[in-house]
Amino acid sequence: MSAQAQMRALLDQLMGTARDGDETRQRVKFTDDRVCKSHLLDCCPHDILAGTRMDLGECTKIHDLALRADYEIASKERDLFFELDAMDHLESFIAECDRRTELAKKRLAETQEEISAEVSAKAEKVHELNEDIGKLLAKAEQLGAEGNVDESQKILMEVEKVRAKKKEAEEEYRNSMPASSFQQQKLRVCEVCSAYLGLHDNDRRLADHFGGKLHLGFIQIREKLDQLRKTVAEKQEKRNQDRLRRREERERDRHRRHRSRSRSHSRGHRRGSRDRSSKHKSSRDRSSREKSRDRERKEKSSSERRHESTNGKSRSKRSEEREAGEI
Repeated sequence: MSAQAQMRALLDQLMGTARDGDETRQRVKFTDDRVCKSHLLDCCPHDILAGTRMDLGECTKIHDLALRADYEIASKERDLFFELDAMDHLESFIAECDRRTELAKKRLAETQEEISAEVSAKAEKVHELNEDIGKLLAKAEQLGAEGNVDESQKILMEVEKVRAKKKEAEEEYRNSMPASSFQQQKLRVCEVCSAYLGLHDNDRRLADHFGGKLHLGFIQIREKLDQLRKTVAEKQEKRNQDRLRRREERERDRHRRHRSRSRSHSRGHRRGSRDRSSKHKSSRDRSSREKSRDRERKEKSSSERRHESTNGKSRSKRSEEREAGEI
């Protein structure tokens, strides 16, 4: 890549698709399904393993550093939950790698000379010490490249100790089987990247493997997958808690509205009872007044009849007296 291309890529990574007002680049958003979400999170196996023995070629989805910058800016404002898509992608990839590792182990078991369990355990110990030596050498080289010479020297001293242990383990392994069988190369499958490791590999070969881009790339992918699983679990738990809190708030609001309606209904019921009571009372008052008026009318009518009867008797008596005087 030329210096100009590197500078352009760096600007894309820092400023995103809108860095120079180019609207054509903004037609594809980072939220588009065609964009690789693993690339946005910097964990796509196509990027990590590029240039290794297991180079996967170009990813079927869009990779663009500017889109990654857009995503990083947007993710600070809201949770986009792209970790779930990336986790599914890496889980599928690692599952396929583990399947190939198991197949390689099966082929080795079928092709290599079968040995007893005791000899197999001794060979396994030599393999483990080889792995320790390779990791330590790779770490020492990395520290030396970073300028940390003192720490690198300490690691190399540890390597010498492990080499002594390896020599003893090889002697035990050699004495447990015929010389012809010992010279045969015993292979082992690396659990991380599924590459083959030899029992008699020298330190340089071991350092190249454990410090190589392929092995370190698989370590990076597996560590990123563990990190994504943890992040997704935390975000799902947070979402569940937020959902539960909103549900509780809705329940409280619903109970509050219910109590308010109940109080309103109760006040209306009491008001209606008072209205009915006053209406009943006024009705009783009217009935009492009507009965009182009827009673007064009846008493008046009876009094008038008694008065008329008395007047009639008086007139009859006066008439009789006049007739007697005339006689």
